[in-house]
Amino acid sequence: MNLEDELLRILSSRRSLTRDLELVQSLHLPNWCIAAGYVRNAVWDDLHHYSATTPLNDVDVLYYDTSDSTEEHEKRYESLLKKHLHEYDWSVKNQARMHLRNGEKQYESVEDAMRRWPETATAVGVTLDKQGLVRVIAPCGLEDLFGLAVRRSPLFNEYEKYRQRVSHKDWMRIWPLLTLIDT
Repeated sequence: MNLEDELLRILSSRRSLTRDLELVQSLHLPNWCIAAGYVRNAVWDDLHHYSATTPLNDVDVLYYDTSDSTEEHEKRYESLLKKHLHEYDWSVKNQARMHLRNGEKQYESVEDAMRRWPETATAVGVTLDKQGLVRVIAPCGLEDLFGLAVRRSPLFNEYEKYRQRVSHKDWMRIWPLLTLIDT
């Protein structure tokens, strides 16, 4: 089984996956996915053989829309998601504007933005295609996610910010089989 199939197997074992993806799909966002901890935590929990899921800080929804890149638009989507599923702290971000916050040139897509995230294992998302099939978005690959490797993404140049983030997240305590690749 390849890593993408293994990821889909792990995620499909979670009863909430279809519900969550269909809810986000109902917003009709362009180039969207649910990403980061939603996917990463599920895999790391599975690889650690945890019977209970690690609580999520938030559920990251990404999309890419150059026609309206206002933060107010994102907040409206968050409100709609919370109205339908209040158990999550939804975080909706239009990647067409995130380059401004990060002081970089404009991103070209959700995938392009994810390449610049701090860790490779976090830069993974899932979406539904037009046929309703779950698709994986992993611009940095899946090797580090499944290899339990915490590695700085090649396009994330702020080493100290990366180190502080990893320390603050406390991943090494939560998932003790992780290896920090300090590059």
